[in-house]
Amino acid sequence: MGGHSHWAGIKHKKALVDAKKGKVFTKILREITIAAKMSGGNPDQNPRLRKAVDDARAANMPSDNVKRAIMKGTGQLPGVSYEEITYEGYGPGSVAIIVECTTDNKNRTFSEIRKIFTSHGGSIGTAGCVSYMFKSKGMVIVKKEDIGEDDLMNLALEAGAEDVRTSGDVYEVITNPDMAELEAVKKAIEAKGITPVSADLTMIPDTNVTISDEHAAETLMKMLEALDDHDDTKNVYDNSDIPEDIAAKLEAE
Repeated sequence: MGGHSHWAGIKHKKALVDAKKGKVFTKILREITIAAKMSGGNPDQNPRLRKAVDDARAANMPSDNVKRAIMKGTGQLPGVSYEEITYEGYGPGSVAIIVECTTDNKNRTFSEIRKIFTSHGGSIGTAGCVSYMFKSKGMVIVKKEDIGEDDLMNLALEAGAEDVRTSGDVYEVITNPDMAELEAVKKAIEAKGITPVSADLTMIPDTNVTISDEHAAETLMKMLEALDDHDDTKNVYDNSDIPEDIAAKLEAE
């Protein structure tokens, strides 16, 4: 869930749980298929596909699965046709939320995503109702223990990054919303022997909404987790800022 710092730890821990469930395989395979369909099946000439293939490798996905997904995308093998769709709306405390999905049935997905919004006291809106509050960027996450802030700043800016900021126990390296530029910065960091926690395109809010009420924060966290857990969800972004003491208490429960 890109876009707010206090969720970074939750997202990283959750990724490990998802990997055990196999859900991560489904999401990566869909991304591979869509990337191949849009820009061809050669990872060397398709940065989005190359990123998806790298994700598959990191998740220890069998290479045959990757090849089949690429061939389905290019039409060499029959397969389900997926399309991308984005939903926008509000959660508890008027938090703005963007949900990016890949689906083979827009009506079903819309109905299920809307239910998650409404059952947690939120509301789904029309296209553009909250996206204007966010900017598309690339983000590379690096552990603080791996490099000093000044060293990372010099390295990242030289590689073409826009900014480096701190977030808990990690650094967030911000780049233009271009997969090739994101990859260039990631490679420069890896060349120093550092393995980033993640490197993805994301949506960063212009301003954050502080949620200081514990009940509202808990409801929001459950809502965001439910959205992220949905089989058709690719990414969830929001502009909440949950105070660290409340976030730590809820994470511990």
